Amino acid sequence: MPDPKPPIAVRAADCPPRRRVSAYPDAVVAQVEAALAGREKRALGAVFGLGNFGVNLTRLAPGAISALRHAHTAQDEFIYVLAGCPTLVTDAGETLLEPGMCAGFAAGSGDAHQLINRSAAEVLYLEVGDRTPGDRVTYPDDDLAAELTGAGWRFTRKDGTAY
Repeated sequence: MPDPKPPIAVRAADCPPRRRVSAYPDAVVAQVEAALAGREKRALGAVFGLGNFGVNLTRLAPGAISALRHAHTAQDEFIYVLAGCPTLVTDAGETLLEPGMCAGFAAGSGDAHQLINRSAAEVLYLEVGDRTPGDRVTYPDDDLAAELTGAGWRFTRKDGTAY
């Protein structure tokens, strides 16, 4: 049976959230479980069958993080804040964002980044990233590295040993 045709348009809030909290290895998720539990991603691009880039509607509850602080070698990333005031943490320090602000992270810059919701209100933002094969991710604050393979993300420790 052929795949059903993607919809023409949808309400973003009606798209189902991802079932899995994170693609990180279970041992890593266990270390940051509380902060990741407050993150909810709705894969909007997947609803339309987009393959070259992803678009997520992401909600961060108070105390939640977007991801571990990381930098991509081949993937550009972009965020646009819709609601709330997350703190953007980069190698340059911390920047308080507000609705209407955006930030971009160029591939290969080495500038690791993450969002943290330190406020008492929910944060809602769009994140856009491409899906460049062979992308590698560094996590300067954690013993973690990742590579995008044909089978998905492969995570290792920084020394290359598997989780």
